[in-house]
Amino acid sequence: MAIRFSHVLALGLTAGIGIWMATGTTVVMGQGTGEGSTPPPAERVKALGSVPFAVKVQTLEATVRTPFLEMRGRTQADTRVEVHSETAGVVRKRPATEGMFVRKGDLLCSLDRGAREARVLQANAALAQANIDFEAASKLNNRGFSAANRVIALKATRDAAKAQLQEAELELERTAIRAPIDGVIETPLTEEGAMLGVGKVCATIMAPDPMLAIGAVSESNIQAVKVGQTAVVNLVTGQSVEGKVSYIASSADPDTRTFRVEVELPNRDFDLRDGVTTSTLLQLADEKAHFVSPGILTLADNGDIGLRGVDADNKVIFYPVEMIGGDTKGVWLKGLPEEVTVITVGQDFVKEGRVVHPVFETAEVSQ
Repeated sequence: MAIRFSHVLALGLTAGIGIWMATGTTVVMGQGTGEGSTPPPAERVKALGSVPFAVKVQTLEATVRTPFLEMRGRTQADTRVEVHSETAGVVRKRPATEGMFVRKGDLLCSLDRGAREARVLQANAALAQANIDFEAASKLNNRGFSAANRVIALKATRDAAKAQLQEAELELERTAIRAPIDGVIETPLTEEGAMLGVGKVCATIMAPDPMLAIGAVSESNIQAVKVGQTAVVNLVTGQSVEGKVSYIASSADPDTRTFRVEVELPNRDFDLRDGVTTSTLLQLADEKAHFVSPGILTLADNGDIGLRGVDADNKVIFYPVEMIGGDTKGVWLKGLPEEVTVITVGQDFVKEGRVVHPVFETAEVSQ
């Protein structure tokens, strides 16, 4: 039988492979495992894991911070009085006009005096007669010509006449309705010729000094607010005024669960207007906190926000933090030790408890 060349080639390859395997040298991805050879990938990864991972770190120290609690609201005049009529009559004069500043005692409305003047004259005459009768009876009683009980009766008549005169004069005075406080006239305002009944509004007076900034504070923050506390009120008009907390509600609004807070603002020049939107910053007690770049914040496995740092043994620690403020340059954090070393580069590639190689920010990180 003729032996084919392909059969001879196959037998030769088989013999060669057997001899090569018998030598004990194997090749993985073109690299042998014999003396002087490179270890396989699994062994190389294990060897690299024993070298501490390099991270960039920075030591942070807490600084004193003056925090502010923001409260949104509006301005409101401290005093607004509706001046009501205490008697009925037609408005004959109304010298007050909207926007006018009036002083206490200035005339707002003058009502028709009608028969009130006649009643005052009548009461005066009755009192004069009662005085004459009482004095005559007293002189006769002193001489023994008049009974004591008649003197007492005439004295009572005189006192009643005096009271009637006072009532008539008071009723006449009520026709002149005057300002009870200093302030600016606002609506509602009655018109001349109108019939003004008892209890109807002649004019409304708004006292602009002081002005109040009114807002609401949540129940979680109300304990930080105190009467007399300094506040800076910024108005939507661009004005900024410093004031003090003058009132804190003792009970919360049942719908919003917030407490009404009033800040008193000086307004001697009447520059501040009623009803303007405000943003009030309530100055709280100084506290220590850390100011950091938000880029170094990270998340724990449970979703807590915080920073990763290293301890004295170069082990990774996770610090949960609370953000209490910030601006475009960074954020203020609470919850860190007063002095702490945090990871600024590489924090997302290491876990708590792992030993790392900390490199302070003045040096370059090499991995």
